[in-house]
Amino acid sequence: MVATFVSETGHVTTIPLEGQRTVNAEWYASICLPQVVSEPRKENCNCRIILHHDNASPHTAHRTKGFLEQENIELLDHPPYSPDLSHNDFYTFPKIKNKLRGQRFSSPEEAVDAYKTAILETPTSEWNGCFNDWFHRMEKCVKFRGEYFEKTINTFLNSNVVSLP
Repeated sequence: MVATFVSETGHVTTIPLEGQRTVNAEWYASICLPQVVSEPRKENCNCRIILHHDNASPHTAHRTKGFLEQENIELLDHPPYSPDLSHNDFYTFPKIKNKLRGQRFSSPEEAVDAYKTAILETPTSEWNGCFNDWFHRMEKCVKFRGEYFEKTINTFLNSNVVSLP
């Protein structure tokens, strides 16, 4: 298991979850997020960080919220039950899964290294495309009032609904 953070310009950091542990608020707020914050702030310690993540319990826990507030990190709202807005779900994981398909790894560390290499080899232009797609998905989410729009669009397209002018 890894946590991957990207920006419009590319990979920020990937943090492996050691020892096949479970992602929880303790790990997320004390190990993961400090590493995420340290990357962009290496260049500018006062840079503005806006974070978007889904509503998983480690992301919404009091400990996590406290860390984000302490570090002055802004959050973008994420509607409940909207996996179509997570870049990892619609872009990063499928892309890397396709790149690594068929490979065998002798250890979890080797798999994480291959994952990181594949992420780092992704050109900036593709991350720009990912973020453009994300913005279009956000617009759709607003249009469909927070509903799971991929399912809504497919249901609409496959239905016999007739629209009258």
